[in-house]
Amino acid sequence: MATRIRDNRITSSAMQIYLDYSATTPCHPEVISTVQLVLSEHWGNPSSLHVWGERAAWVLEQARMQVADLIQAPLESIVFTSGGTESNNLALHGVASRFEQPQHLIISGVEHSSISNAAQQLAQGGWQVTCLPVDPQGRVQPLALQRALRSNTVLVSVIYGQSEVGTLQPIPALAEIAHRHGAYFHTDAVQAAGRIRLDVQALGVDLLSLSSHKFYGSQGAGALYVRPGLDLVPLLAGGGQEGNLRSGTPGLPAIAAMGHAAHLAAQNLAAESVRLTALRDRLYGRLADNLLLVPTGDPQQRLPHHLSFWVRWPQTGRRSSQPPLSGKAVVRQMNLAGIAISSGSACHSGKLTPSPVLLAMGLSETAASAGLRITLGRETTEADLDWTAMVLEQVLTRLTESKIPAAV
Repeated sequence: MATRIRDNRITSSAMQIYLDYSATTPCHPEVISTVQLVLSEHWGNPSSLHVWGERAAWVLEQARMQVADLIQAPLESIVFTSGGTESNNLALHGVASRFEQPQHLIISGVEHSSISNAAQQLAQGGWQVTCLPVDPQGRVQPLALQRALRSNTVLVSVIYGQSEVGTLQPIPALAEIAHRHGAYFHTDAVQAAGRIRLDVQALGVDLLSLSSHKFYGSQGAGALYVRPGLDLVPLLAGGGQEGNLRSGTPGLPAIAAMGHAAHLAAQNLAAESVRLTALRDRLYGRLADNLLLVPTGDPQQRLPHHLSFWVRWPQTGRRSSQPPLSGKAVVRQMNLAGIAISSGSACHSGKLTPSPVLLAMGLSETAASAGLRITLGRETTEADLDWTAMVLEQVLTRLTESKIPAAV
């Protein structure tokens, strides 16, 4: 487990630690067995009337029941999709397409790109789009929504658990305000599902998005909760599967995996949430004295598995022509040490792009390019986090003292 310094880069030959569970989770072993069973024995088309189709249809509806149970929803309200992005697009475009003339849509300033870009598409088609401000912790204040509502507001979409900074939004209060005005309410719960308890009735939402690979299912499957009685216009024309909302032969192995993963998540939710919260707080405690790391997001109302920071890089000793170090530089060095975390900023064509989420929270462009995210999961241990804290502090020390390029 010894860490070595080679050419200003920290490397490890013995330890591999995955701490990027908000990006994706590994399939649970039981889920893998379910996928193998479906591929080998239940490979029929669920729309077929013969026995092979009946077997496949049973698998499909069992998965629907399991996903519905995870969010306390009616069975018929679950529409399977290819993932969170499709679910979010179906929610926004499915509502928008009901109206002959463009109306008004409200989103928050900390949405996933599948919401913000879908809203931008609608704006290009004439829709009025309001982006709600957030406080320095990334929370939408109910009064801000109240003030943003217009006579033609038909839909409000606010993310539940923010993937980059971990902040949880006051969804029941926001949904109640939207409904009092006569607008529909959608939440992207991709990061929240399987990590905190979800009850669509208690939340008061009309639409809610899920993604299988965030709670140990396979990639390629998602779901949209659609409140019974709410009519959406489908994105795809075809055979009318999924209540005519998602045409196409279902990807049964991935959907079965999602169902089984949802079942396991519901079983383990209470204990796992407590465990992850304790681990998260342990790592925060280990890093609390590091003045380079500034926590981001709400310290209390946040996802149980989620830590986030921005790096306050010292400028002393750095040439004025030398660009500031980025969060991505830390991620690369941690990867060389065998530890997977992620950065809150993206890099395109060698140019750093400040995080829109951190900018919306009031950070400068330099700070918004220096975000870090550490997310925990079912395999994470105390020893993993103690080792990670030590290595991260070494990486930060080496980067602040070295000439490693900013964009590495």
